[in-house]
Amino acid sequence: METSELLQKLNFQAIGEGNGRIKRVKGIISNTKPNPEKLFAAEGIWLASMCLKFGTHIDSLIVCPDYVRTPEVKKLIEDLSARTPDRFTVSAKTYEKISEKGQPDGIMALASLPQRDIADFIPPKKAVVLIIDGVEIPGNAGTMLRMADGAGADAVFFCNRKVRMTHPKLIKASQGAILTVPVFEFATVSECKSWLKKFGFITYLADTRAEHFYYDEPFGTNTALVVGSERYGIAREWYASDYSMIAIPMLGKCDSLNVGVAATVLTYEACIKNKLKHKERK
Repeated sequence: METSELLQKLNFQAIGEGNGRIKRVKGIISNTKPNPEKLFAAEGIWLASMCLKFGTHIDSLIVCPDYVRTPEVKKLIEDLSARTPDRFTVSAKTYEKISEKGQPDGIMALASLPQRDIADFIPPKKAVVLIIDGVEIPGNAGTMLRMADGAGADAVFFCNRKVRMTHPKLIKASQGAILTVPVFEFATVSECKSWLKKFGFITYLADTRAEHFYYDEPFGTNTALVVGSERYGIAREWYASDYSMIAIPMLGKCDSLNVGVAATVLTYEACIKNKLKHKERK
């Protein structure tokens, strides 16, 4: 079936650059408009497919027929169309105004980030939680979400959040993990610490001043790993009480690692000791 026939069959509506829907997309991508629904632009085959795979809510679907070139895209359009009544087509000129891809696939879904309530989250035994405190670079935050998924961390908490969760660079760097990893935000460090205390977590602060190295720590209980901002490190409130500091030895000339790399080293170590070795003993 030709693309035009498929879109007609699925009742797509043609809109132009001045349409409110296009302005909404631009506002979401540039963060210049209110976004209480936490919508993000899922552009291209891969990311749109991730939304389909993980049952992400689709607010609307925008297609540029001129860029639809493969049966794969047509099938994806058909599958996503079943998830939303708001379906639109645009010209190549209009699509290029909202696209961030050098070679567009002609498909973009406005999707919602998962809405989770910390009150509903009950950590499993020997849980591992990564706490991202004050990180400012979206790519770093997205990379850590991707890593948390790969390591098998049970959740990621954001404190003193400085990054926009719908930022295109965060979404891209997460490689879909933003849709799969339980992510929660705490308004204050105090609230986060209260939650950790309630569930018996031991809190470890990643700090180059620590005398204790991460690989010497046995873990084996509910574990919270805190990493801080690229410029300022971990917020002072974390040092007020009930914490342990662990370090990654620096054997070269540099005095520290990128926060995403440091989080990877620590999270994998904790997850292997808390989860993988526990399974092996069974």
